[in-house]
Amino acid sequence: MQRHSIKIDKPFEFEAGGFLDSLDLVYHTSPRAYTPGEKVVWVCHALTGNSDPEEWWPVMVGKGKLFDPDKYFIVCVNILCSPYGSSCPASTNPRTGKPFYFDFPKTTVRDLVRANILVRKHLGIEKIDLMIGPSLGGFQTLEWVIMEPDVVKNAIFLATATRAMPYLVAFNESQRMALEADPTFREAKSLKGGAAGLSCARSIALISYRNYDCYNLRQQETDDDVLFANRACTYQQHQGYKLINRFDAYCYWYLSYCFDSQNIGRGRGGVANALKRIKADCMVISIDTDILFPPKQALQTARLLSHASYHELTSIYGHDGFLIEGEQLTAILSPKIQSL
Repeated sequence: MQRHSIKIDKPFEFEAGGFLDSLDLVYHTSPRAYTPGEKVVWVCHALTGNSDPEEWWPVMVGKGKLFDPDKYFIVCVNILCSPYGSSCPASTNPRTGKPFYFDFPKTTVRDLVRANILVRKHLGIEKIDLMIGPSLGGFQTLEWVIMEPDVVKNAIFLATATRAMPYLVAFNESQRMALEADPTFREAKSLKGGAAGLSCARSIALISYRNYDCYNLRQQETDDDVLFANRACTYQQHQGYKLINRFDAYCYWYLSYCFDSQNIGRGRGGVANALKRIKADCMVISIDTDILFPPKQALQTARLLSHASYHELTSIYGHDGFLIEGEQLTAILSPKIQSL
């Protein structure tokens, strides 16, 4: 995949209010120029992912994989508020010469999609043959096929939902509370501010991404006589440390609110009415052990979509199963992508 960046030199207004004078967007594509008429696969990334799906989704994207950049023109845009190149709270505010921090506009899923659409138009792509998004990427996919119903031909909603339910929001608020408990976070004196809070927030998030059985299998003590169980502790600490070395606390805080904004029915007469606007051929895929987006929620979405098929992954890894169960996903998606 090849990295690109563009600057949109005109104001970008946010759904919740506020605007940026200009917008920086980073995206990856197949390593060639787009040729009108070739098959386009658009990947929308998840919370802490980036615009290079070969990096965070190697079981699905890459040469010889289902989503092969040599066979399809693949596009993935780094979302707003993410610290991987697009405009975000860690970006420099041209009016102050310092990072935006809390002066960045509150951002919704619809804002993410509108920024994606700017890249689509920049590339001259009029039709997207297949769009897929897991988790927060699924939020974007759902919004996009409603906002541009005549652009996307096929859509895959993977481990995601039509709106943020209270259980998900409770996890997000717990993570924000962890960030706020770090006194360096609100000081906003350095982009390293809130690092301890971010590590704790990641620990909370991981518990929601996995589940009871996964932890008990993968983090079981090797010594039955250990006095204080510690293996799960070191795992949580390690995962928190990994994130603070590649992400930003302020971006994470904003993206957690972006998660909470998901509601495709807002201003559209409810979820069922919003789904009626979709023209794309749709596939809904859930994971049997996902506690954030359980199968019953995905099944409800599929039933409301008269032109959707439903599939379910079997995985011990919970919500993170979309990152791991490449063989099952490939088997489910192969007929769809071969028919493009």
